[in-house]
Amino acid sequence: MDDLLEQLRAGLPAEALITDPDVTASYAHDMASFCDAGAPAVVVLPRTVEHVQHVMRTATALRVPVVPQGARTGLSGAANASDGCIVLSLVKMDRIVEISPVDRIAVVEPGVINAVLSRAVNEHGLYYPPDPSSWETCTIGGNIGTASGGLCCVKYGVTAEYVLGLDVVLADGRLLTTGRRTAKGVAGYDLTRLFVGSEGSLGIVVKAVLALKPQPPQQLVLAAEFPSAAAACDAVCRIMERGHTPSLLELMDRTTVRAVNAMAGMGLPETTEALLLCAFDTPDPAADLTAVEELCTAAGATEVVPAEDAAESEMLLQARRLSLTALETVKSATMIDDVCVPRSKLAAMLDGTAAIAEKFGLVIGVCAHAGDGNTHPVVCFDHTDADESRRARESFDEIMALGLELGGTITGEHGVGVLKKEWLARELGDVGIEMQRGIKAAFDPLGLLNPGKLF
Repeated sequence: MDDLLEQLRAGLPAEALITDPDVTASYAHDMASFCDAGAPAVVVLPRTVEHVQHVMRTATALRVPVVPQGARTGLSGAANASDGCIVLSLVKMDRIVEISPVDRIAVVEPGVINAVLSRAVNEHGLYYPPDPSSWETCTIGGNIGTASGGLCCVKYGVTAEYVLGLDVVLADGRLLTTGRRTAKGVAGYDLTRLFVGSEGSLGIVVKAVLALKPQPPQQLVLAAEFPSAAAACDAVCRIMERGHTPSLLELMDRTTVRAVNAMAGMGLPETTEALLLCAFDTPDPAADLTAVEELCTAAGATEVVPAEDAAESEMLLQARRLSLTALETVKSATMIDDVCVPRSKLAAMLDGTAAIAEKFGLVIGVCAHAGDGNTHPVVCFDHTDADESRRARESFDEIMALGLELGGTITGEHGVGVLKKEWLARELGDVGIEMQRGIKAAFDPLGLLNPGKLF
């Protein structure tokens, strides 16, 4: 420990090191439940690339594991510390280096908060689409590490589609530059995409070149009430089958609607079994919403209410963004799943989740990026009740198994981390895991970067 601190201090300012155990303990874990976390030896808050390189060279020399972190808003344990590790928190590297309206790119450090970047590019008439529900606090580096999504993915895609290039500090301290600043480029293997979603297991992202889009018109939202989740999912299929391109297509089940109302007094209709939110940011969103209203009615909607203006639209979006936070108030703890299935299987996923809730005698609320088939079943339970905690964990596993049975994936945007290691192996199979481990060994032969995550 003394040797580690001595070598770190040789290349870092004093304020970059945190050794107080009471403080370092607060960096031990992200927001996931049922994920073990260790006690870090030290927390480092670098401000420069050179600081990060020094940390990695020191870690390699002393064979000390390093756990990279952003804002720790993750939901899979990917940022959890291991005993004796260096926690490398990138939140102080928070500069927006460049915004280019001509090239339509932003160059940023990993600690830039998603919402801060979004507002900054808006001032230039540009738009950075990925918008996780935690966008006011989560960082771009964390978004890259877990390949985050958000509410607008149905039209604009996920983080991976906006990362053009990266500067990455490797395990031995070398600096690797991947990708490009250009609109096109296919030179060599796509190492940039390899790092996106790698959860800090291959290298430390210290700079990113991000693609931007022209800022779209203000979107308008429609809210449709349904007597069942299956009817709402039918509407989703009709909307996508007819070729519509909504900027948002989100679902909240009855449990979620009631939780949001109880927490924030949003006045959402509590009699509905499923509330579908659909938005368009086209030049004539009202016409698009009229077409969707007809499809929702045909699918069995009991009421369809288009927002009258941007303010009402924003209120509905805020209700959706509050879903996960509101469900956390239902019981003392939650497990948030992240299963993505083909859109055609969305109804089966929601009906199956409801059956699992009944089987285990639990409250499970579901909110979903319905246009992507990406569901977030939230298991609500009393963490002080051992039996209820056991049932919560078992129900979580059954939900993931259901997703795989329906041809889906165990995670659409939250990542694997500690929580889903076993399930990643089931999804990828033996050969897939072997190849993934081979890639890990090529970049991190000593296994120092975020050990114990993914596989």
